[in-house]
Amino acid sequence: MAGRDTAPLAAAPGGGGDVDVSQVAALFADRTRARVLTALADGRALPASVLAAEAGVTAQAASAQLARLLSAGLVTVERSGRHRYYRIAGAPVAAVLEALARISPAEPVRSLRQGTRAAALRAARTCYDHLAGRLGVQVLQGLLDRGALVATDGVRTPRRRAGDGLAQQLRNHPYRLGPAATDVFGALGVPPERLAPATTGRPLLRACLDWSEQQHHLAGRLGADLLTGLLGHGWVERPPTRRAVRLTPAGATALSRVLGVGTEAARPEPAHRA
Repeated sequence: MAGRDTAPLAAAPGGGGDVDVSQVAALFADRTRARVLTALADGRALPASVLAAEAGVTAQAASAQLARLLSAGLVTVERSGRHRYYRIAGAPVAAVLEALARISPAEPVRSLRQGTRAAALRAARTCYDHLAGRLGVQVLQGLLDRGALVATDGVRTPRRRAGDGLAQQLRNHPYRLGPAATDVFGALGVPPERLAPATTGRPLLRACLDWSEQQHHLAGRLGADLLTGLLGHGWVERPPTRRAVRLTPAGATALSRVLGVGTEAARPEPAHRA
């Protein structure tokens, strides 16, 4: 996740005793609340009606759980006319979801639709505001192959290194900008001025350990700018109510040309019914 977003969710008031993790953990333990938070994990704001559909509950039940999440500071709300739009309260909450996803059992697939959705998330999704899933990992590999990024530890793949925390932003990642960064990122829609190192706020370059692939994908400000560029070109499409993203035919052609990413990168695997 983002550098400025790596602060803890809460701190002990007045520098007192340890934080009470159980209170926050209990909020993630409810199935409806977990599904609501997962639907919001890409950073967008969604109305309660959409979140109710995502969680598979009534609007009244969703509103009750949203009130609890809002009270605990895990989501924020914004009014627009008669509607209220909810948003996850920053990347630390999304980081918790990614970490929990890594150690959680998969739900039984009871329908083709459910299996297709899970496969789509593994193929390509957003991780807060950057690209994740199999496509995100292969994009990072392409950036290394083309010299846009360089691995400072000599390992020219996004594979997990010893000591990497599971499903979270890496505090010490092994990448820096390479000699072809301006040309390659420019071809992907990232202006050259956005490659300047950050002096304050969010770091330019971060990496996350992808929960489904157990390899790195690109995060930080550069990861967010890259996703913005891909969306702007129409190479990636993001449905209005889904965390999964879709690589368009034009995007598949472009990423193959610019990064050598294969067309199978974001193709969902066949769904299997339980």
